[in-house]
Amino acid sequence: MNLNQIFTNQRTGNNPHTKASRTDFQRDFDRIIFSSAFRRLQNKTQVFPLPGSVFVHNRLTHSLEVSSVGRSLGSVIGEFIHDNYQSDLTEDSKSFYLHNLGNVIAAACLCHDVGNPAFGHSGEDAIASYFDRNENDLKPKFNEKEWADLVNFEGNANAIRVLAQQQQGKDAGGTQLTFATLASIAKYPCEAIARDKKIIHRKKFGFFQNEKDIFLEIAKGTNLISESEEPHIFKRHPFVWLVEAADDICYNIIDMEDAHRLGIVSTADCQNLFFELVKSETDDVDRVKRKLDSIGNDNEKISYLRAKVINALINKSISMYKQNFDKILEGNLDKALLDMYKGENKALQDIASFSVEKIYNHKAVVEIENAGYNVMYELLDHFIPSILKSEEKIKSYDIKALKLIPKQFIYENGTDYQKVLGVIDFVSGMTDNYATDLYRKIKGIDIGMTM
Repeated sequence: MNLNQIFTNQRTGNNPHTKASRTDFQRDFDRIIFSSAFRRLQNKTQVFPLPGSVFVHNRLTHSLEVSSVGRSLGSVIGEFIHDNYQSDLTEDSKSFYLHNLGNVIAAACLCHDVGNPAFGHSGEDAIASYFDRNENDLKPKFNEKEWADLVNFEGNANAIRVLAQQQQGKDAGGTQLTFATLASIAKYPCEAIARDKKIIHRKKFGFFQNEKDIFLEIAKGTNLISESEEPHIFKRHPFVWLVEAADDICYNIIDMEDAHRLGIVSTADCQNLFFELVKSETDDVDRVKRKLDSIGNDNEKISYLRAKVINALINKSISMYKQNFDKILEGNLDKALLDMYKGENKALQDIASFSVEKIYNHKAVVEIENAGYNVMYELLDHFIPSILKSEEKIKSYDIKALKLIPKQFIYENGTDYQKVLGVIDFVSGMTDNYATDLYRKIKGIDIGMTM
């Protein structure tokens, strides 16, 4: 990849540029912050059910923290590229890497989860399995590629749709972000039918058929390396590795801190796991011990160690990115940065194993996953059969069901595929509370007028 050709300030929707004190990439960050899709993340589950009096992370706070880590990664790597590839860079490129790569990575991290539905990964599973479980009735209505999109519903692909597609009655280009930012969140830049769980950039997929043309524009504008045109498969963009590392750093560590605050993980276990990782990456263990001994509050002890762990993982990610930079530019790195580090660091392996056993399979987490799955499945089952009925077969029940869907999600003149995507837009965009409330109302559990 040519370092001068992997970024661009071109936007979706062909939005004209105007002079301003902010760069185009700073504008991306601001547009995401003020978008309704980002705002809704404040009531979407990260891992734990939102408990009220005890603070734990939701998707919004998670995204803000990932963005903070991502800005650090992007800024340091931008300096690295600027300082070590001077002869390869144009003046504009030197300025971009020195001053704006951090902004691009921060913006991409900020919006990396906007396509995720309510209730975490169980919401994704519910949408995909709805089509799988109703295959006999639904599959004949779609072509092979469209069906692959639906039966493998993927939050990463949905993020591109949320950010870039034109809803009914709204501006072209969606949020109108730069291609550089959008390319940075494309962890799986391929079509659904090209998914291959053995290949890192194809474990899932990156765009729906409805947004294929938009994605091809993004790929062309940022010079993604093409592996295949039928089906479309691209190598990852070099910036993706930084966004992925920021996300991996935060969820691996912050979920543990949340579990400690909720009393799921003991102070001793959390402290020992964090300390072992810090110890593996610092030469001044005694200073860390003295600082810990000076803190009397258990939560503050864990917060201090969490900060030390995140700093250590940021430094390690930067080091590994630099070491593998040529492979990354060629699109030939076959593991995530933190996965590579996990393979050589037992402390990080222990944190991951402990999290799976004690956190992700905890009763409270499993309960919300089961409840969320059922809520999302039933909402789809309420709307999708009605949206697919012809005028001759539609009943008053269907008409009333469709009245609950806002107009921007109704594609009356669209194909069956586009109509279904509209329903998915509506349901996947719901917050946990809204989805639960609507589910209770349409099931007759809660009856009465609310304003």
